[in-house]
Amino acid sequence: MAELVPFAVPIESDKTLLVWELSSGPTAEALHHSLFTAFSQFGLVYSVRVFPNAAVAHPGFYAVIKFYSARAAHRAQKACDRKQLFQKSPVKVRLGTRHKAVQHQALALNSSKCQELANYYFGFNGWSKRIIKLQELSDLEERENEDSMVPLPKQSLKFFCALEVVLPSYDCRSPGIGLVEETMDKVEEGPLSFLMKRKTAQKLAIQKALSDAFQKLLIVVLESGKIAVEYRPSEDIVDVRCEEELHGLIQVPCSPWKQYGQEEEEYLSDFSLEEEEFRLPELD
Repeated sequence: MAELVPFAVPIESDKTLLVWELSSGPTAEALHHSLFTAFSQFGLVYSVRVFPNAAVAHPGFYAVIKFYSARAAHRAQKACDRKQLFQKSPVKVRLGTRHKAVQHQALALNSSKCQELANYYFGFNGWSKRIIKLQELSDLEERENEDSMVPLPKQSLKFFCALEVVLPSYDCRSPGIGLVEETMDKVEEGPLSFLMKRKTAQKLAIQKALSDAFQKLLIVVLESGKIAVEYRPSEDIVDVRCEEELHGLIQVPCSPWKQYGQEEEEYLSDFSLEEEEFRLPELD
């Protein structure tokens, strides 16, 4: 059966592992590194979080590990449960469980995490991005207010970006847009600060557009290990100004379910930590 891997923060219980019986000897940072190294061999890891045991329990740590793939989480659980791994005593590993009443909305991955996931499944050279338009909209608002006799102390930095993610092996292109606005005080901040904030806003617009483009793609991992890509156009309402900017610019056909065998390449980088509610499974 094929597995679907979206460009979203993994929140499903079958992608979450709970690890306990971790010894109190190493520091939390050392355990973090050891866990990440041990479990990354089973698939791309989204995050590793290490916590101290409760005061009423014996000294030590437990950890929450998230994978992008449920298959990877299952493989890791079977291979690591009741094994010593990197310590003298065995650890216990279980798939996470969640109360059925709790509903969580899927959160989009940030641009760096999207690139990490794309590099892992498509390869470093298996995809690219092409910026179609990068425009500063701040000047447009200033011209609208230039007839005003009262000078505005605050200026709004606004950048719009339109780009596309290209997957040549799958004959697929996915468009994305990003709009970023930041307010700064002309009186309190000097020209250097203005330039730095302008550069930051420009970068954030590109990152937001890149993340938006990846959200329309769905990775399909077949039983044979081959990778397919499904393109899902977004049905969300687009801001009027963004829609006008995009009109006539982006024409991107994509053939869904184009299959092409790819060797999985591991690409491990820094990982962000997300707050998540969970409960430990019942011990054997």
